[in-house]
Amino acid sequence: MKSYTITVNGNVYDVTVEENTNGAPAAAPAPRAAAPAAKPAAAAGAAGSISITAGAAGKVVDVVAAPGAAVKKGDPVVVLEIMKMETPVVAPQDGTVASVDVTKGETVESGAVLATMNA
Repeated sequence: MKSYTITVNGNVYDVTVEENTNGAPAAAPAPRAAAPAAKPAAAAGAAGSISITAGAAGKVVDVVAAPGAAVKKGDPVVVLEIMKMETPVVAPQDGTVASVDVTKGETVESGAVLATMNA
């Protein structure tokens, strides 16, 4: 067994890999997430009071709204690929996007804050 620390899109993971010597494919053990790497600090006052979170784990395929954009309830803010389906994550109410906390191509966990907004 060999242990490695891997950084993917700013997230740090500790993984253990078992060497297979009998020629058959080995089942890969599930990676254990280490403490997440700190995101760059946002400008003071940039975070909004309303969090827009991921309903399920997935990959960010598009960031639709930029900070400062006015959005209406139901407008898409970020699009995630969840189980091979593109799923828009929408504004929960009318307001202004204060921050976007993810980038295109980033993998996110369920409940992760994708963006914030102010009413």
